[in-house]
Amino acid sequence: MSFQFYTNLISQTSRAFARWLFIIGLMLVGFGLLVYWLRDIFAFIAAGLFVFAGIGCAVTAIKIYFSQRRFDKMNRPSDEHRENVRVRFEEHYDVDRDQ
Repeated sequence: MSFQFYTNLISQTSRAFARWLFIIGLMLVGFGLLVYWLRDIFAFIAAGLFVFAGIGCAVTAIKIYFSQRRFDKMNRPSDEHRENVRVRFEEHYDVDRDQ
């Protein structure tokens, strides 16, 4: 008399997982062989991706730098005299100190 502690659903799930894992393994082996045989082509593709990624990073950094510079110019206090501004100054005396 044997006991089965798993259901048919678990069995199907594990078989499906094994099937997909086998397919992914074969695809990785195939990709590895392609890279080995066509290494010059893959080197140019990788180099191109790095160049485009580098250009993208540089352009984004320049955009951030100029937008931050523009933001700083907008928020910088100007040295010009402002019209219609009154400065009011009142002296407050401490009652205990004056006596």
